[in-house]
Formats: sequence, C-alpha cells, structure tokens
Amino acid sequence: MAERPTLRDDQQLLDLEPLSPSDNSVTDDASSIPSNLGRVSRRTFLSGLGATGLMVSAGTFALAEEESGTPPAQENPSISRSTTINGKSYDLTGLDPRVTLLDLLRERIYFTGTKKGCDHGQCGACTVHVNGRRVNSCLTLAIMTAGKEVTTIEGLGQPGNLHPMQAAFVEHDGYQCGYCTSGQIMSAVALLKEPIGTTDEDIKQAMAGNICRCGAYPNILAAVKQVRGNASA
Repeated sequence: MAERPTLRDDQQLLDLEPLSPSDNSVTDDASSIPSNLGRVSRRTFLSGLGATGLMVSAGTFALAEEESGTPPAQENPSISRSTTINGKSYDLTGLDPRVTLLDLLRERIYFTGTKKGCDHGQCGACTVHVNGRRVNSCLTLAIMTAGKEVTTIEGLGQPGNLHPMQAAFVEHDGYQCGYCTSGQIMSAVALLKEPIGTTDEDIKQAMAGNICRCGAYPNILAAVKQVRGNASA
C-alpha cells in the first residue's frame, strides 16, 4: 500500500521558497526569471492590503481637510459676553459653554433662591425670568442669556418691600415646605402678563408646569387670583 504524501510545514506553505544565489542577476530574458518570483503568500498579501488601506484613508482625510480650508475646531472656546442678573452685569468670559443658567445662579453667583428640583424641566422649581418671560433655568444654557436680563426671586422683592405676589403667597399660606415656592411665584408673576383666561381652570392650566409636592394648590390659586384681581381693578 502506497504511503500517503505528508503535508509540508505551514511555514513552507505560506512563505516564498528561497532563491538560489545564482538567481540574483538582472536579465531581460523572461525565460531566466525564477518561477517562484511572483508567488505571494497569504500572510504577505493580507499585510500589504491592510497597509495600503491605511495609507489611502489617511490621504483621503488629508485631502478633504486641505480642500475644505476649515480650521480645526477648538475645544471650550472663550466666551467674551456678559449677562444682567437682577440689575447687575456679570461677565461670562471663559465660562464653560455647558454650564446651565441654574448652576450659574446657584454655584457661581450664589443666588440660591432658585431651586434645583428635578433638573429635567419637569417640576418648575428653577423658574426665573429672561427678558420678562418665564423659563426653566435648568434647561437654559448660561451663555444663551448673554445680552439679556435675568430676574430671580431675589430680584423680585426684598423683606419689607415684597412684590404683591410674594405678599399674597404669605397672606394665603401658599407654601408648606417652601422648596417650590420661588418657582411658583416667578411663574405666577409672569402669568400676569400672559394672555390667559379669567377662570380658575385657566390659571391652573397656566401654572401646570410648577409642581407642589405638599399639595398647596388651593392656596396658590387663591394668591394668584387675588393679585390678578387687583391688577385688573
């Protein structure tokens, strides 16, 4: 029984067979070219293919950059702007663009009357005025207020000189724990200038963005109705 041919070593299957020393001369005679000169192993082919792909990709990106002429983006660019908060100007130069108005007020300027509740724009505890309109400061970037006027609960009234809405909340006991109160009052003051109806349901709908977890809604409604009635009288 004939012997089975044995497999050669993997290295012999993958690599080129060595050339004899006499085959290194240059000649134009095609017949004298070694037959194994054009053989390429799988390992050599795949390595060359990967290197070629990297070079082509790099060249493509470089060409696109050169043609666009767009300078590379700079991280955290400086902001040479200012905003007015409660009548005082504050410089925003160098402020991280990701800082919210809420964090600017509480952590940089220390107007802590504006409360951080849900931090997702759902509870209304952080309500302030920007150019007279109510906004959720947790959803507003500080740099968006550049050149604008921001009013917080501290700028609305002071002890001994309360805003009528603040006084009405005190009179009607429109708070319990007090955490949502500043946001409730800021929304209620902005509501005075908004085109809403005169019924209780209209007021409730307009104040729906402010949550009171203590459930002081009837007292809040009474305070808002009193100020609205006095304003229209």
